[in-house]
Amino acid sequence: MALSLPLFHFERLSAYPELLHAVATRHGGVSQAPWATLNLGGSVGDDPAAVHENHERLCRRLGVARNHLVTAFLTHSDKVAVVGRADWGQRYTDTDALVTNTPGVYLTLRFADCVPILLYDPRRRVVGIVHAGWRGTLALITQKTARLMGEVYGSAPDDLIAGIGPSLGPCCAEMGDEVVAQTRAVFGAGSNDLLRPGPRKLHLDLWSANQVQLEALGVRHIETAGICTACGVADYFSHRAERGKTGRFGAVIGLRPASGG
Repeated sequence: MALSLPLFHFERLSAYPELLHAVATRHGGVSQAPWATLNLGGSVGDDPAAVHENHERLCRRLGVARNHLVTAFLTHSDKVAVVGRADWGQRYTDTDALVTNTPGVYLTLRFADCVPILLYDPRRRVVGIVHAGWRGTLALITQKTARLMGEVYGSAPDDLIAGIGPSLGPCCAEMGDEVVAQTRAVFGAGSNDLLRPGPRKLHLDLWSANQVQLEALGVRHIETAGICTACGVADYFSHRAERGKTGRFGAVIGLRPASGG
């Protein structure tokens, strides 16, 4: 019997039947510890055959062809790529966010504490996915992605629906002095609401920092999962909680073709 492959879905995004979206957990794959079990990261030391099988399982679970996925090699940049059907099966370099309006093109990125952010404009039918660690967050990558959706496809901020997925929560996101200083430089007085006291150092609320970026553009429909990957390491990979030796879970978003699939 096939193992269960549970998925997290945002309530707001689930209201649109034309939209496929999901955040995978760490369950349902074949990888062995410390990458157990649904590791989708190909550069973390796991057996490539296991990673391949994990991708196949996720695609079967979602009902999509693997060669219809578009992904990126993540570098904690603020780079956003606009993709289409010609990019099927491609992996962009030095890119941490993807957007498209092409049905049948499924955007996917991998995470282990960084923030997965899914964006959908149901009026223009445009989707986006963002990988926002603290570097990307302070580089305003989420705001840049939403703005690019407007510039390229005409998406209005008021139409956008955003999902902020499982990631390192403010409970566990302890930051050094340099990151704290950068946060204050980027967010100014607003950083007082983003930096929270911790046992030793200040903690950065990555969820709120990305929400603030979207709200500054005029995005009103924002749903936060509120799941900390470090606290929820039984269900999600966490680079911090597992001291760097762990896998990567995936997030996927795309528009279903009119004919399905």
